[in-house]
Formats: sequence, structure tokens, C-alpha cells
Amino acid sequence: MTEPYGYPQMQDQGGYHGYQGYQYQPPPPPPPPRRTGRTVLTVALAVAAGVALGAAAGGYIPTLLNSQNSSLPSQTYAPPRQPGRTETQTPQDTSGVAAKIDPALVDITTTLGFQQAQAAGTGIVLSATGLVLTNNHVINGATRISAVDIGNGQTYQAAVVGYDRSHDVAVIQLENASGLAVAPIGSSAGVAQGDSIVAIGNAGGVGGAPSVAPGTVTALQQAITASSEDGTSEQLTGLIQVAADVQPGDSGGPLVSADGKVIGMDTAASQGFQMDRGGQATGGGQGFAIPIDQAIAIEKQIAAHQASATVHIGDSGFLGVNVQVASTARGRRTQDTTNGAVISGVVQGSPAEAAGITQGDVIVTLNGRTVDSWNTLTNLLTAFHPGDRVTLGVDTPQGQQNVTVQLAKGPAQ
Repeated sequence: MTEPYGYPQMQDQGGYHGYQGYQYQPPPPPPPPRRTGRTVLTVALAVAAGVALGAAAGGYIPTLLNSQNSSLPSQTYAPPRQPGRTETQTPQDTSGVAAKIDPALVDITTTLGFQQAQAAGTGIVLSATGLVLTNNHVINGATRISAVDIGNGQTYQAAVVGYDRSHDVAVIQLENASGLAVAPIGSSAGVAQGDSIVAIGNAGGVGGAPSVAPGTVTALQQAITASSEDGTSEQLTGLIQVAADVQPGDSGGPLVSADGKVIGMDTAASQGFQMDRGGQATGGGQGFAIPIDQAIAIEKQIAAHQASATVHIGDSGFLGVNVQVASTARGRRTQDTTNGAVISGVVQGSPAEAAGITQGDVIVTLNGRTVDSWNTLTNLLTAFHPGDRVTLGVDTPQGQQNVTVQLAKGPAQ
């Protein structure tokens, strides 16, 4: 099933249900005034050019950059290195702060294999053997993950250890890595409004030396709601809000204190920007970061292979359908349906196709549990792995039927 994979999404265009970019709208008070040009309130910050399919997908979606190309677009939102960012307030010795962190970062590139698209983000190295912390939306939908270690310049293939869609945290393992520089992890417990910070990451997804965005902490314990055009929504809470020019590609990168310790993970941004004639982006905005104490607690749970209602360990199960909310879809059925996950497409050779599920069918139950939207289906499927069998209640033109499907191996969700 295809859901928001944390990358720019496309409408159904003869293919995969996908990415309408969740727009982040924080609760009252209202967000800062928008600037001239295309201003969005979005999740930060994976750069991508397409979508992928999976059994259980979801998470948070960045600015729509170029959803129809099959590779990172030549005119993607890729600002120059410093001083290309808009600076707000500079911590003392910004370059010194960055120098402590840069060798312990990786530039992540993912292949969203079902459409041969690519996406990019950032990761924080937690162990010398290549355990890396990043956002779930950076690796959502990935059928292949590679990472370039900034410290040694080597490229590694990576596997997903686990992820938490609800908190937008993921852990990947670099293959055959050793001797890597490890990020100095601090604590978010003592972070206060007015603290100087530096947001570091793979801005624009262009790779190379990390970009640096200095700024200050403006608020704590912030909540942002991701709502899509179909009315579904997700929420992140307890975030650190900063006045810093966080940009696409920074997702999963570190928010660093003035003394060079990681205190958060860049995750979302309220960002005003516009493209100039040279194809570069200008502007600035408010960034949001997951407190590092929260992110590390989830990382430890994942590393210990402790699955939960929100934490998925290992490979994802793959159903192989594209879905949309029933109330906004036109299926082949003769009666209107307000609940369920309407099938807008089926992947050739997928478990769904083998089970006889076709376009226009509506999934209304999974193992006896009600499916009232694509989001519910996504959440229910998160608990399953390749090889697991699930029973789906499917509303078809011939009436409701129960079909048993054995899930295949799919992309990270």
C-alpha cells in the first residue's frame, strides 16, 4: 500500500497513490506571517523526486519539490553552502561547533524503487560500527539506502533496524562499517528559550560538507499537526522550536548546542522561501527538532529489538496496493461508502494481486478490526512482517468478501 512516505507526494497519475505533502499547522497562536513567494509550513526536509509503495507507510512529508522526475531534479531546492542560508543569530564560533559534529554525520540517499526515484536526508552516527539515527520520513518507502560518512568519505549500504512512525524516528545500520566518528550526544533536558543553537545537515540533498544554520531556541514543548487534503492527520509533540533556516535535506540532522553537543534532531520547519532566477532558494523560518532525549530513548528500544504499538522492528510487510480515503474516491461499487480504504491501484505481482484484490475494491477490515481510512490500514499493517498472513474484509462489486494475504518484503515505512 502506498502512503505518505515522508517525501513529496504525487496524486494518482496512472500509478501510485502518493504524496500530497502534509502541511504542518501548529496550534494557536497562528504561525509567523508568510513571506512573498511560495511559503509553506511543512515537515522538514527530505528531498525527493518521487514515491514508492509499501504495505504500511506513513509519516511526515516535506515540501513538494519535483514529484514527477525519476531522480533528484536538477533544479531541486538546493541552496548554496554558507552564506547561502539566512542567518538569524549566530552562536559563538559556529564553525567550531560544526567541526565537532560534521565527522559524525552521514548524507543519506534512498532509492524509492517502485518508481526509481531518489530522496536525500541526514543521519547522526551513534556507534563506531555504523548505527545511525535519522527521521522515519527520510527512509520511508526506501527499497535501497546508502550513506556517505562525512568523517571518512566512504559510501555504505544500509539496512533498516527499526522505526517509529508516530514519533518520526528511525535507526539504520551501515553495512561493514568500523572505526566511525561518533556524535557527541548531549541532553535536551536543560535546553532553554534563548539558547544558541546550530542546525546542521545535508541541505538541498546535494551532499558534501554539511551546511550550517545558526539560530536560537524560541520555544519548547511545541506540537505540530500534519494534515493532508483527505482530512487525515498526524501529530508530533514535545518539539524544540528554533529560529534557524532549516531546509530540505536537513531531516535527521543534529540540532547542536553552543558547546557542540547534539540536543535534538532536525525534523520540521515553518519555512518561507522562494526560488530566484538562478534556481536557488532564499528565505528563512522556524525549525522544529525532536529532543535528543526522546529520540535516543526510542533508538535504544529499537536497538534492543523491542517492538511496540508504535515501534516496528526489521523489514516491513508489503501488501501492494495504492489506496485513498473512501469518502473522496469513486470506486466500481454501486453504493457510496464513507469508510474504508479504497484501492486505486494494485502492484503487479504483489500479494494483493495474487489475492484477487482489484482497483475499486475497498478494504474495510483487517483481522477483524475495522479499517475506516488508509491511515488506519497503515497503522494496523505496521505490526506485521514479511511472511505474515492477514485476513482482509474487502468490499467488492459482488459484495463483501474475506481474503487471506501473505505479506511480502517491502520498503521501509
